[in-house]
Amino acid sequence: MDDATRTQLEAAAFRRLRDHLRERSDVQNIDMMNLAGFCRNCLSRWYQEAATERGIEMTKEEGREAFYGMPYDKWREAHQADATPDQARRFADAHKEH
Repeated sequence: MDDATRTQLEAAAFRRLRDHLRERSDVQNIDMMNLAGFCRNCLSRWYQEAATERGIEMTKEEGREAFYGMPYDKWREAHQADATPDQARRFADAHKEH
């Protein structure tokens, strides 16, 4: 497989993941962090970092909007629930410095 085709396939897989996560707004970011160690915010940051590496200026909020499909504050207001005590404990336990 040539590099251009591999890049196209990787981009298609990324778009499918992005779209899937947009459809599954019931899945909370904290659950993703607790289970997989990354969330939508990580993906939007990686997108922003990739733009920056290529000389494209993009703010954190612009990266989030590109990933979420809307301003992050609106997405959070519409879809993000407060973390439960158990979710917060699991997150804190996973991120303790050793």
